[in-house]
Amino acid sequence: MAVIIAFASCRKDPVFGPADTTPYTFDYPEIMQQYLPPIVAPIDNPMTEEGVELGRKLFYDTRLSINNNQSCASCHFLTKSFSDTMRYSEGSEGFEGTRNAMPLFNLAWANKFFWDGRSETLEEQAFVPVVDPIEMHETWPQAVAKLQDDPDYPLMFEQVFGTAKIDSTMVVYAIAQFERTLIVGNAPFDRYLLTGSTGWSAADELAAYQGFALFNMESTAGGADCFHCHGDAFNPLWTDNQFRNNGLDAVFTDRGLGAVTGNPNDDGKFKTPSLRQLVFTAPYMHDGRFETLDEVIDHYSEGVVHSSTIDPNMKEVDNGGVQLTPEKKYFLKMFLISLSDSSFNANPAHSNPW
Repeated sequence: MAVIIAFASCRKDPVFGPADTTPYTFDYPEIMQQYLPPIVAPIDNPMTEEGVELGRKLFYDTRLSINNNQSCASCHFLTKSFSDTMRYSEGSEGFEGTRNAMPLFNLAWANKFFWDGRSETLEEQAFVPVVDPIEMHETWPQAVAKLQDDPDYPLMFEQVFGTAKIDSTMVVYAIAQFERTLIVGNAPFDRYLLTGSTGWSAADELAAYQGFALFNMESTAGGADCFHCHGDAFNPLWTDNQFRNNGLDAVFTDRGLGAVTGNPNDDGKFKTPSLRQLVFTAPYMHDGRFETLDEVIDHYSEGVVHSSTIDPNMKEVDNGGVQLTPEKKYFLKMFLISLSDSSFNANPAHSNPW
């Protein structure tokens, strides 16, 4: 067992799969190479070049919806770092959901998905939107039948999975392969950590650095106290991938994690989002209530409210928040902006192949 564990921990990319496929090699940003373990795909869903390309086609294919007018990309826009611009994402039949679509990147290092953590894996997550009555509202047999009738898909599935007879498992496995390749980590602040320069003006760089110092400073010392939930320079994901109540509401209309676990102690807890790509992913929070970064910062500064499951890291809840001055808010905002990488949104490997 020790030999197996040691071997598995040293592997960078699985090499399993049909003989006529090419193992996929991840393109890790330098900051990820330094601080994160290599991605290891599930044994039953090895990463291949052909599987990723198949997943990309399926991600953008509107035939997965009941009326053939909505794909995964309809709520996850490439130009918005695979997030939605609407507060409540709409389904294929115009029904409005109750949450904002989460951005999709650096998912391979996560362990639970959706705002409420209802899915354990990327593969499991990909099953849900197709049959959700508010989202694509299709049945899997109907969706698979449409794909089976396509002149190209059966050959692609045969190459990737060894059979031309398509099923829902193969569909979501391919989509999950594509989603694992959505890696972002070349923002101005990443460059600062690696080279000592953001590429910004001296004034903007200094403001961002001062914001970073506030980010990592306890509230008792006058800081913004953000690092407990979002990590620091040694965590390039900028999230702990945990579920927390960050003081949005005194009374919960959406139980979040609590509705999944059935535990009242989890009520009002939602997944900590990454701070990357915030320039592109407005609106913010699980329900998209904040349209701007300024509103987000104002919430943590003076808008936090108490409830029975408030996270212990919201230490200044009795004061309404960490009480930042306008200058400190500006510095913090500049730091948050420095975590956005525009090149991710223009990567042709992520684009619509149709």
